[in-house]
Amino acid sequence: MEVSRIRALRGPNLWCRHTAIEAIVACSDQSHLLAELPGFEDRLRARFPGIGPMRPDDEAGSPSMAHALEAAALGLQAAAGCPVTFSHAAPTLEPGTYQVVVQYSEEEVGRLAFDLAEQLCLAARDDKPFDLEDALHRLRELDEDVRLGPSTGSIVYAAVARGIPYRRLTQGSMVQFGWGSKQRRIQAAETDMTSAVSESIAQDKELTKALLHAAGVPVPLGRSVTSAEEAWAAAQEINGPVVVKPRDGNQGKGVAVRIRTREEVMTAYEVAADISSDVLVERYIPGHDFRLLVVGKHLVAAARRDPPQVIGDGTHTVRQLVEEVNRDPRRGEGHATSLTKIRFDDIALATLAKQGLSADAVPAKGARVVLRNNANLSTGGSATDVTDDVHPDIAARAVAAAQMVGLDICGVDAVCETMLKPFEEQAGGIVEVNAAPGLRMHLQPSYGKGRAVGEAIISTMFTDGDDGRIPVVAVSGTNGKTTTVRLITHILASNGLRMGMTGTDGVYIQGQRIDTGDCSGPRSARNVLLHPDVDAAVFETARGGLLREGLAFDRCDVAVVTNVGEGDHLGLSYISTVEDLAVLKSVIVQNVAPHGMAVLNAADPMVARMADACPGSITFFAQDAGLPTMALHRAQGKRVVFMEGAEIVATEGDTSVRFALADIPLTRNGSIGFQVENAMSSIAAAWALGIDWNVIRRALATFVNDAATAPGRFNVFDYKGATLIADYGHNPDAIQALCNAVQTMPSKKRVVVISGAGDRRDEDIRKQTQILGGVFDDVLLYQDQCQRGREDGEVLALLREGLVGAQRTSHTEEIRGEFVAIDTGLARLQPGDLCLILIDQVEEALDHIAQRVAAQ
Repeated sequence: MEVSRIRALRGPNLWCRHTAIEAIVACSDQSHLLAELPGFEDRLRARFPGIGPMRPDDEAGSPSMAHALEAAALGLQAAAGCPVTFSHAAPTLEPGTYQVVVQYSEEEVGRLAFDLAEQLCLAARDDKPFDLEDALHRLRELDEDVRLGPSTGSIVYAAVARGIPYRRLTQGSMVQFGWGSKQRRIQAAETDMTSAVSESIAQDKELTKALLHAAGVPVPLGRSVTSAEEAWAAAQEINGPVVVKPRDGNQGKGVAVRIRTREEVMTAYEVAADISSDVLVERYIPGHDFRLLVVGKHLVAAARRDPPQVIGDGTHTVRQLVEEVNRDPRRGEGHATSLTKIRFDDIALATLAKQGLSADAVPAKGARVVLRNNANLSTGGSATDVTDDVHPDIAARAVAAAQMVGLDICGVDAVCETMLKPFEEQAGGIVEVNAAPGLRMHLQPSYGKGRAVGEAIISTMFTDGDDGRIPVVAVSGTNGKTTTVRLITHILASNGLRMGMTGTDGVYIQGQRIDTGDCSGPRSARNVLLHPDVDAAVFETARGGLLREGLAFDRCDVAVVTNVGEGDHLGLSYISTVEDLAVLKSVIVQNVAPHGMAVLNAADPMVARMADACPGSITFFAQDAGLPTMALHRAQGKRVVFMEGAEIVATEGDTSVRFALADIPLTRNGSIGFQVENAMSSIAAAWALGIDWNVIRRALATFVNDAATAPGRFNVFDYKGATLIADYGHNPDAIQALCNAVQTMPSKKRVVVISGAGDRRDEDIRKQTQILGGVFDDVLLYQDQCQRGREDGEVLALLREGLVGAQRTSHTEEIRGEFVAIDTGLARLQPGDLCLILIDQVEEALDHIAQRVAAQ
């Protein structure tokens, strides 16, 4: 068994809507079926009892090693606690070769699970040991390292519940919510509205205290010190128990509380000084430690925090009691669990010594043994929810403290006996405020109910009903995608929207190209969704990107499928038939939002059938309104777009809107059939987004289809009285559409310059010249620099074969080099002739043609 071409499908894809790992698994032609491996399944289940069933989709078929790998990769993740449910193993046309797809929740974990699953299967095959416990430990450890922590996770889950899309920007806790101009970002429990100034104030404990005091908020007295002797002097001034802590510390690090003696103060100073050069000494306020969470202008949660402690039983030592407490499955090493394990370190031992105890002492039954003086959860403390007990005066003081510092999300630390009475009635006060507060104690308190703090944070970032999304249009199909994308973009931009667009020639933001090359995949689309100056996006969605990574978005508002026809790129990446290609193209339709619209070509049966998979509504378009699909849809009062005479008609129920073809330059008065279809699908897409008809009408009239705005898409030039057309047509359907258009244009002699893409099937290359041979007088065949895996001259030979028996062609010529072929074609032209140049290097060839036209 050989596992290769492992891909991470990071969005909805050919197989499912989940993120998934896809791998090609090649098994030996012999003995890859489990039925031919005696005892294999028993050995596999002995090594991993929790593995699920191994069966092909065809129940009558026999499971293979690929199905065992599939079950193992999914089962290992599930056993490690990952929320995964989907897997699939699909046989390919190559005997013994499968595409194995397994869902993941974290990509790194999914990749590791695949590797471990392969090791497990080989161990079972060869009857060798497999350490299941170690494998699950590695998966759990990695999952905890890479997945979002509880604070960030709670905000993300709240966003997902509201339908707000998110994307992790780093391996840490930097997350973007929403798209384009509606995006917001967080870093843990800080939002993009949290200012650096406010965060700096919160880190400066003395400045914070001064500001709170100025606002009338009760705070403990004290001052900043820079030496141990000065710390003791400050403690003497206070004349009572004190707290020593770093001026800009966090998570309770370096904090010593309720200390009195010179030795205690000076030792505490040294610990705090290791964290900050500036140390605070302030009055110790007796009572419990409370954390109040303020979001916006509201107190949303409160918890009493208790220091890590154990209760003696008269039998076990302190160390043994701590070990017993740490066995609680809720306690972990980091922040991923609701509680953290209690640590035995120097601070714990020093705290025990103050109580006259050691790690090996046996406390009396019922005796409370404290392991730390501060009550942070990160040091093993516990939390009890007291939100419902907070007195309105205390809540108001907490909100005032947050606003005085300027924090939109603020953890306010208070010390007092109870939350039921105002601070003034119990000598309590606020001791700190914290930016990026931990939310774990409020989400999963040790005692009491959890609070929906993630929802509270999201509600301050997005108003009710706002899902942070911008309109997204996805366009797929065999031909016409690029022009359709550009025309839809032009219509939306004419409505005042700042547009982002991706296509085969680059990424565009507000008409400015910011990236070049083929950008029709999900990576480019994700970059557009990241851009803060984009109000709407239109994405060309090509097969390659869908196969490599899936979609860049979880759902779109409009999906346009222009056509499938006879297909293109068949035989690559296991897309072997037109039916396979149609299933792949339908991915965008399957992921239309429930309120969205699929715009489908009713004249293409495979495209029309995609309507059954659409969660939203359907608009059919076709030149012939009499097609059964069109007629039925129209009779049901649903949207259709069609041609009637010299007009495009958009109809829904009793309402019709008409567009004169003479007012749509792209169509050349309706003579270019494929451009009429591109215009119809674009009208339908803009209609789905609620664009005003007058805006659509103006945009159609002003769209220019030249080499600058739509390079390589039926660009027309005048050359010495002859008509010159440059196009990137590269499959039989495109060639046929171009020939249909050429036949509507007057010409004395027709010349075509063509090469073939080597990564197409032989029959597809031959068919292109078979079509051209019936329409063109002169056919100039050229070989470009990139043969895409073909031998020298192989593509030219296939093109020649297609011209055998040509009905019209009387002159053929073979040329090496695209630009030489272009010049040869131009040299054959006389006034009144027509030349179609099928370009390969789009930008370079168009530049070359433009130079020749300019020089005439």
